[in-house]
Amino acid sequence: MRLVGLTGGIASGKSTVSGLFKSAGVPVVDADINVVQKGTGGWKKIVKTFGNDILLENGEIDRALLGQIVFSDPAKRKLLNRLLAPHISCGIFWEILKLWVKGCTVISVDIPLLFETKMDRWTNPVVVVWVDPKTQIERLMLRNGCSEEQAQNRISAQLALDWKKSEADIVINNSGSLEDTKEQFREVLEQVSAPLTWKERMRSRDGFLSIVMCTAAGVLLAQKNLL
Repeated sequence: MRLVGLTGGIASGKSTVSGLFKSAGVPVVDADINVVQKGTGGWKKIVKTFGNDILLENGEIDRALLGQIVFSDPAKRKLLNRLLAPHISCGIFWEILKLWVKGCTVISVDIPLLFETKMDRWTNPVVVVWVDPKTQIERLMLRNGCSEEQAQNRISAQLALDWKKSEADIVINNSGSLEDTKEQFREVLEQVSAPLTWKERMRSRDGFLSIVMCTAAGVLLAQKNLL
């Protein structure tokens, strides 16, 4: 089984690339969505800590409002990360396990804090969606309706995107048009869809079952020879 780590920065276009993976038939485990859905442990901790004011009418977390709160207060941002870290790890594990049981051999894991949570060590390759600083600020201002200063503050609160780029196995430059990104993605898809290595095959469901069957056959044969 191959776990493709997907990460980036705010307004870098990671969600766009995640959508391209889904459209191409590659299952995606979204760390953010899985842990803050209504009724989950992460959702309960957030509501308990930040109050009911951060909820939308349907009971889901108002992500825009929560973002405003934590990005304007470093202490609250660190608190949120501490609250969600165990739920993110556990949630990702169970989602991957369910896909493993189904026999999926390539899975994209969409984790904004991939490097911060050290989960990059479990994924290979690591794909970073990069965008130039000027474009990143412009897109964030347009998306959130915020000022340039507010946009810069939110970007500065995260791990530098250039550093993530330097640590990546694959970089998608999302500074241009959507067509440019799609063209790069087609090359990435070809790379991640290449035949599995023997280690990856052994981690897959079918590889695991083969090991179990071979082991069982060996035990039965040994028992027969002893009789």
